[in-house]
Amino acid sequence: MTRRRMYLKMVTSSLMRRRSRMLVALLAVAIGATVLSGLLTVYYDVPRQMGREFRSYGANLVLTASNAAVFTVDDLAAAEQCIPQELRVGVTGFRYENITINNQPFVAVGTDFTAVQKTSPYWYVSGNWPDAEGEVLLGQMVAARINVRLGSEVVVRGFDWRGNPFERRCTVAGIVQTGGSEEDCVYLARADLEALTQNGGFFDVAECSISASGAALGAIAERIQTAVPAVYPRLVKQVAHSEMAVLGKLQALVYIVTLIVLALTMVSVATTMMAVVAERRNEIGLKKALGAADKDIAGEFLGEGLFLGAAGGVLGVLFGFFFAYGVSMEVFSRAITFQPLLVPVTIAVAIVLTGVACVIPVRLATDVDPAAVLKGE
Repeated sequence: MTRRRMYLKMVTSSLMRRRSRMLVALLAVAIGATVLSGLLTVYYDVPRQMGREFRSYGANLVLTASNAAVFTVDDLAAAEQCIPQELRVGVTGFRYENITINNQPFVAVGTDFTAVQKTSPYWYVSGNWPDAEGEVLLGQMVAARINVRLGSEVVVRGFDWRGNPFERRCTVAGIVQTGGSEEDCVYLARADLEALTQNGGFFDVAECSISASGAALGAIAERIQTAVPAVYPRLVKQVAHSEMAVLGKLQALVYIVTLIVLALTMVSVATTMMAVVAERRNEIGLKKALGAADKDIAGEFLGEGLFLGAAGGVLGVLFGFFFAYGVSMEVFSRAITFQPLLVPVTIAVAIVLTGVACVIPVRLATDVDPAAVLKGE
């Protein structure tokens, strides 16, 4: 029998003879590795999940014209291409014109209603979103001011770019409530507004909803400013800063909980291994009396500890994903993806953890005096 096979047999035999104690140590390592793997998965996925949640509060990047009053459709398309597809939630352009309804002045906004629903999901619409020519969406304050209901007809009047008057009857498809300035506007499809004004192909402002925060969002803004000089990107700081603050607190909580659980795991493993050393004191003394060196004794106990660490790490990887999946579904109501990179990381941390936990028990084992043990002291 080779030396390596003999060593493995000694380690496995020792573990099997003390199954109850070693099961406790294995369970402690597995729990620690489960929490580590699960929280690391959550930590990795939290920015993406929180980014999606914050997108329900509106855009986090606004585009305006750099030098002119407006920018073109092509400028917006070029800016949109600077946003990675996987991070792009929605991009919506807006065009503003002055109109009158029932001889009262209002601001008409031409936009793409499908895009608005992506960038501004917080808009609450009573009725329906306009989906046919001649339908409009009124802000709640506008509807109250001119006293109209869903399905009513309103006469929209204004002047085209040449100064010629226009007039059109429109149907109120919906009334929007946001609690903000959006309630003071009248919304038309961009094509309808351009047909009335006889002028199109440009926007006054655009809103971008991007699933990114902090440095990543700033990098996208810089990329847009460099690639599209006609457009000036501006971060919505209230949303961006709130997102960064929440993410920072959640990530700090993950750090703290992980460190505490790993520390408790290490204490549990160290305590179990110290109890094993106390049980095997006579055996250790006899081995040393027969010529076993301290490094042989240390190697045997370290081997047992590292075996427990590897086995616990494998269990932690398996259970950690289900733990993270449950947390994500409970908190965010969204599934998470398995991260293969966490497999070696979790197993390596579990092995290192048990190795550190075995330092004191190994020292106690190597300090056993064979003479005292053989005397029965």
